Amino acid sequence: MLFIGDDWAEDHHDVELVDDEGLVLARRRLVEGIAGLHALVADHLPEDWTELEPEQVQALVKVGIETDRGPWVAALVAAGYGVFAINPLSVARYRERHSTSGAKSDAGDAHVLAEIVRLDRAHHRPLAGDSEEAEAIKLVARTHQSLIWERSRHVLRLRSALRDFFPAALEAFADLDAPEALELLAAAPDPERARRLTRRRIVAALRHAHRRNVEVRATEIVQILGAEQLHRSAPVQSAYAAIVASQVAIIETLNTQVDQMAAVVDAHFGQHPDAEIYTSQPGLGVVLAARVLGEFGDDPHRYTDAKARKNDAGTSPITKASGKKKIVLARYARNRRLGDALQQWAFCSLRGSPGARAYYQQLRARGTGHQAALRQLANRLVGILHGCLKTHTTYDEHTAWRHHITSAA
Repeated sequence: MLFIGDDWAEDHHDVELVDDEGLVLARRRLVEGIAGLHALVADHLPEDWTELEPEQVQALVKVGIETDRGPWVAALVAAGYGVFAINPLSVARYRERHSTSGAKSDAGDAHVLAEIVRLDRAHHRPLAGDSEEAEAIKLVARTHQSLIWERSRHVLRLRSALRDFFPAALEAFADLDAPEALELLAAAPDPERARRLTRRRIVAALRHAHRRNVEVRATEIVQILGAEQLHRSAPVQSAYAAIVASQVAIIETLNTQVDQMAAVVDAHFGQHPDAEIYTSQPGLGVVLAARVLGEFGDDPHRYTDAKARKNDAGTSPITKASGKKKIVLARYARNRRLGDALQQWAFCSLRGSPGARAYYQQLRARGTGHQAALRQLANRLVGILHGCLKTHTTYDEHTAWRHHITSAA
């Protein structure tokens, strides 16, 4: 067998090849591309290795690298190598096994990666064999989620600016990313111009946003914006108005891009064969289901059982035991994107599933906090999803919660 440690950078790759006994066969810094690595591998494999089946090549060549994406990783997988995406934190801890001096180099990291896949690959999971459809869903779902997070950051910046010089706007507009709020703040980004807004202009903005009780709402906004309030000096107010205008423009653009990306997510997700199973789960709409599918992937061999999927999701607790002391804690070292999606899923399922709501209420009755109860509910939902994917069946309320209903009875 051949074990390769690949320490990657933007313009080069440091690689080391070792055999079963840990003997270093080659060290290179590759700048010419993946062809250089293939040639290096070919020099240390049997002459007829190109005639081997992909499974045989995967068994012969193991690669350790600190990333799971990018064209280089895709080329490694396409070549048939067994690729292990090693967490950089694990590499740092393993480096201390070889040296406690704190010394670090790219060549040294390549050696550490080669040793990890040679000695400890059984404790690391090989790169998942997800389909191209699942990879595409993951990319667009992550981008959609990133756009929403970015919009939230800019809304908070806008709120901070308004709080410092125009607090009446915060009272008038509860949702700063709402269409009518952005339209009116773009037209009147400071108190002076807001006071001159006509009722007709406000009514028009509310109607553009398809709001109800337009007349009543317009009256409230006119009264709030027209009330007396403290002012900043003219130069400071002018600077704040420019900040508000820029943030409003950014948020409007992000709103448009979020909607467009949601349509792309919908299109990609609808083509996946497991889409019906995911959307049958209570609380999972198209976008949220796409996030969950993208992060879990669709490799049928990735998770051996429901516990493995729960551990990867970060919903299952961890236990710390030493001597007479034993505590159970939430698992915070996890996929943040998946964790956010699962928390939203658990919260939304309370309205769509009587069993999920009853389970949540049981946890709350025992004194469990809201977030902890949602986390336990998400853990249960992940197990239900695993069963549905394993049996290729859609969600059934009675089957999913029969055990808890029987126990409660």
